[in-house]
Amino acid sequence: MRVVIQENYDNMCKWAAKYIADKINNHKTGLILNRPFVLGLPTGSSPIGVYKELIRMNKAGEVSFENVVTFNMDEYLGLPHEHDQSYWYFMHDNFFDHLVDMKPENINILNGMTDDPEGECARYEEKIAAYGGIDLFMGGIGVDGHIAFNEPFTSLASRTGVRNLTTDTRIVNSRFFGNDPEAVPAQALSVGVGTVTDSKEVLILINGHNKAKALAETVEGSVSHKWTCSALQMHNGAIIACDEAACDELTVGAYKYFLDIEKKERL
Repeated sequence: MRVVIQENYDNMCKWAAKYIADKINNHKTGLILNRPFVLGLPTGSSPIGVYKELIRMNKAGEVSFENVVTFNMDEYLGLPHEHDQSYWYFMHDNFFDHLVDMKPENINILNGMTDDPEGECARYEEKIAAYGGIDLFMGGIGVDGHIAFNEPFTSLASRTGVRNLTTDTRIVNSRFFGNDPEAVPAQALSVGVGTVTDSKEVLILINGHNKAKALAETVEGSVSHKWTCSALQMHNGAIIACDEAACDELTVGAYKYFLDIEKKERL
């Protein structure tokens, strides 16, 4: 696992955006021009700074999304696209609508209004497989370490499916629903932990002191379905991009080790 520690949230986002842009650009100039770059994307507060930087780079001609296919992590069950708290709305409002060359047909988001949730999830997995898998999945984690809507004690081998949201998650997300936890949908469609870790690379954003425990469990804890983020320890291409505030519960030795390794990477 690679852990990239940045001074603050803005620097973390700029580092992550450049990493993603470089991967897209290198793919574009590689030998497999007939295959698009497949990018997994999250919602939430953590990636907003990354999206802003990628938009800036796209408009400046530093990265093109013309040959990029995206798959989002999750969607609330029962919310239509036009609902301002649906993840379809979030992604278009914060990212897709601002890119100059993103093709609408290359955007994939689970349908929260489906009459067949299990079938929708199965088709999503099949479509990912049809593209040859996800090249890079960017994500964030919750304060309890959950990836996408894979709450604590979700199988680390789980695939895309229907998830029941915990009371804690509904309380945390209630700030977007008039501070009413009951207004937050009780279920969501979500990629599985196994779906994420099947990706060639996984880039997880962790920022803020409130995520310090989750970062420590991700990096130094045991692999356990109590902390679904810990599955990243078993991934050969896992990268954690974090800010200093999120490092408060890392051991001093681990903190210094990752700073030292990244310093050598830059030499």
